[in-house]
Amino acid sequence: MKEIIAENKGLIRAIIRKITGSYNEDIEQEVYIKTWRNLENYKEEGKFKQWISALTANVCRDYFKSRQYRQDSAETGGEEILENIPTTVSQEEVLDAKMRQKLILKAVDELPAKMRKVIILFEFEGLSQEQISKKTGVPVGTVKSRLFNARQILSQKLSYLKGE
Repeated sequence: MKEIIAENKGLIRAIIRKITGSYNEDIEQEVYIKTWRNLENYKEEGKFKQWISALTANVCRDYFKSRQYRQDSAETGGEEILENIPTTVSQEEVLDAKMRQKLILKAVDELPAKMRKVIILFEFEGLSQEQISKKTGVPVGTVKSRLFNARQILSQKLSYLKGE
C-alpha cells in the first residue's frame, strides 16, 4: 500500500484540487482507505492510474453530497473551495461562485459515461486529446467528437449561467 500511495499521491492530490478547488486531506485519506478496501476488486484490464483516478473523482463527488461538506460550507461560507477569489469579493459573490461550481460539477456528472470520462480527463486532469486516446483506447477523432458533444451538452444545460 505504501508503494501505491507513493506512486499516486500527486495524481490524487491534483484530482482533488481540480474537483473541489482546494486540497483536502480528509478526501485524500478516504481515497487511500477505499483503495485498500477495493484493491481486490481491481481488474487488470485497464490501467491502475485510471482506476484510482475514477475512485478519487467518486470520493470527491461523495464528499459534495456528504453531511460533513454541508457542515464545513455552513461554518466557512465555502471560502476553502474557492481559495483563489480575492479578499475584496463580497460574501454573496463567494456563495454565487460556489453555487456555479456545484452546478457545473453536477452537469458534468450527468453526462453520458463516455463523454463524462473524456471531459474529466481533458478539463480536470489536463490530458491532451492524444493522451486521452491512448488512455481510453479510442481514436483521436472519437475523443474530439466526444469533447465537442460534451461541451455542447454542457453549454445547453448551463446556458442560464452565462447571463449571470
